[in-house]
Amino acid sequence: MKNLKTFPKGGVHPPDRKALAAGSAIRSAAIPPICIVPLSQHLGKPAQCTVSPGDTVQPGTVVGTSTGFISAVVHAPVGGTVKELRTIHLPNGQKTEALVIETDTETGAELDYRPSDEWRNLGEAELTERIAACGIVGLGGATFPAHVKFTVPKGTKVEYFVVNGVECEPYLTADYRLMMEKTDQILKGIDIVRSILHPDRIVIGIENNKPDAVEKMREAVSGSEYPIDVVPLKLKYPQGDEKQLLKAVTGREVPSGGLPTAIGAVVSNVGTLNAVYEAVACNKPLIERVVTVSGNGVATPSNLLARLGTPIGDLIEECGGLKGEPVKIISVGPMMGFAVCDLETPVTKGTSGILVVTADEIKKNTTTACLQCGRCIKACPMGLNPTRLYKWIDHLEYDTAVDEGLLDCKECGCCAFSCPARIPLVQGMKLGKLMIRKKKAN
Repeated sequence: MKNLKTFPKGGVHPPDRKALAAGSAIRSAAIPPICIVPLSQHLGKPAQCTVSPGDTVQPGTVVGTSTGFISAVVHAPVGGTVKELRTIHLPNGQKTEALVIETDTETGAELDYRPSDEWRNLGEAELTERIAACGIVGLGGATFPAHVKFTVPKGTKVEYFVVNGVECEPYLTADYRLMMEKTDQILKGIDIVRSILHPDRIVIGIENNKPDAVEKMREAVSGSEYPIDVVPLKLKYPQGDEKQLLKAVTGREVPSGGLPTAIGAVVSNVGTLNAVYEAVACNKPLIERVVTVSGNGVATPSNLLARLGTPIGDLIEECGGLKGEPVKIISVGPMMGFAVCDLETPVTKGTSGILVVTADEIKKNTTTACLQCGRCIKACPMGLNPTRLYKWIDHLEYDTAVDEGLLDCKECGCCAFSCPARIPLVQGMKLGKLMIRKKKAN
């Protein structure tokens, strides 16, 4: 296709390597004997634990209640006995409390969530409350509580509801498989959110390396009661970021420090909409999600429907175990993910992928001084000067870095990917933001 839409500024073209798992239909992973359930699986304040060691829980039992406006409920993914409450580190370095649940092998895996159309009689507030009660968050990576996103400020008109089917992160194919296999559920999820937001237009954006998904969604929406546009997009990372996606499909730019509602838009990922359907139509809390397990270091790359709290080592074994000599295990994807050193690290609401990569998949060059080549500036989709920001952060001049746009950084990794000096630019941006948060906390 010619003249495909995309965002105009920056971006890179990393090898997508999606073919490893794209042909793997979603299958249910084995239920783990032990589930480790973090109370912080979402953006915002951690949930407050509501159970104690020795308590018995069932799949879907509330084990953590939201503790603020931006927070989310956490549910038991399996039935069994709460063994302990321990402190763990998530892949991003965040420390959180987590429940350890020993699964009841007889009844701990049972789920019985039957769909109903009675939600069509519910009002906007009731629909939003049901989404909140089921702990739905953004499954594209940000893990922003969905009920908050769908509660737009009073007086705000939603002109565009944009459905994110881009999945631009290399290796990941979970959203692709959902679009191919759960098309009807995604459309019903769109219908539910449409009933809340009442947008003027609904647009589904899908990158053009998934032509069968584009065709599948177009065929599905052709019979819709309301108009939905399926827009194929030029292949360019990080088009899955909501600001870049909005620029591509609407031509509008979210202002610095602003939210999509500032330009009359709301964006939601296809995985989130599938979860919204299950929450509202089936009263099913978010206790499992599709995870892509891929990379040359895993025997059989697959897309698994895994219970939250499943140790990632269990999912790797589910895919035939390790192959060759892996050099790194990454949670999520290679551009925005985090290296993992503990195979007991659990799957969370934000775990879209687990990558087991070998030496031939990783660039391992020696870091040198900045070459002043400007490639990072050209690659930055936010129009920032990454090497200059990095220098301010390296010299502990955090406020100056903020003045020059640090907080607009999306941490997409385009700068580090394009740097011939192999300077860890994106890690520097993350450090700078962390130090700013610590400074504000004090």
